[in-house]
Amino acid sequence: MSEFKQKVKQKVKHKVKQKVKQKVKQKVKQHTMSIITLGTKGNIKERCPFYSNHSGVLIDSTLLLDFGEKKFLRHHPKAILITHLHPDHACFMLEDISKINCPIYGPSAFENGKLVSIIKKPKKIGEFKITPIPTIHSFKIPSQGYLLEGKGKKIFYSGDIITIEKAHLKKMKQVDVVITEASFIRRGGMIRKFDSQISGHNGVSELIKLFRPFTKRIIFIHFGSWFVVDIKEGKKTIKALADETLITETGYDGKEFLI
Repeated sequence: MSEFKQKVKQKVKHKVKQKVKQKVKQKVKQHTMSIITLGTKGNIKERCPFYSNHSGVLIDSTLLLDFGEKKFLRHHPKAILITHLHPDHACFMLEDISKINCPIYGPSAFENGKLVSIIKKPKKIGEFKITPIPTIHSFKIPSQGYLLEGKGKKIFYSGDIITIEKAHLKKMKQVDVVITEASFIRRGGMIRKFDSQISGHNGVSELIKLFRPFTKRIIFIHFGSWFVVDIKEGKKTIKALADETLITETGYDGKEFLI
């Protein structure tokens, strides 16, 4: 075979390999969901690099779960889902935000529904099916997490939480990953009682117990002071709660997870 023919053959082989690689990458991308934890700081005074933004999780550059910082709009989400109307999850409670070019949904309306529309039933947004799941967090305002289904994957985002009633837990079934809060590491978290109602945040170990039956992977965000004052020790503590049937991970501002 001449040198010219060998070079041509090599070029053809190289092009074929590149096309195969490209097809594989495209196939993987079609079935991979991107989760970016934009904001991981709880409602605390302490802050440090990578733990300075309030709540926000970006799904596939499309859906923004909670809106703790105005700057999250630079990602141009197609829709925003609010878990509850507290300022560290809904920055417009304290900031004047005049231009939001996408719909915002939540468990309760804001500005007579002009800014936040109520979502209570499953809804299709883009390629994702969104199912609101009521949570118990505050006796003053309603709260809810979101079950997202798309690309053959299922994730659940809780926002601030004490627990979920059994009737609503049934909707969870098996999910690929749960994203929840880590405001308190101490057992029992911080829960206040008012007559027959409760308000506050549950502890990390209790939340693991709550979600373990439905997932093999939990990502923690919305960190309290206990974590931010000693991040290395905080990560170690969260990791130590994993076992052979459960992966426990910690996010930081800007970290991407792929599922």
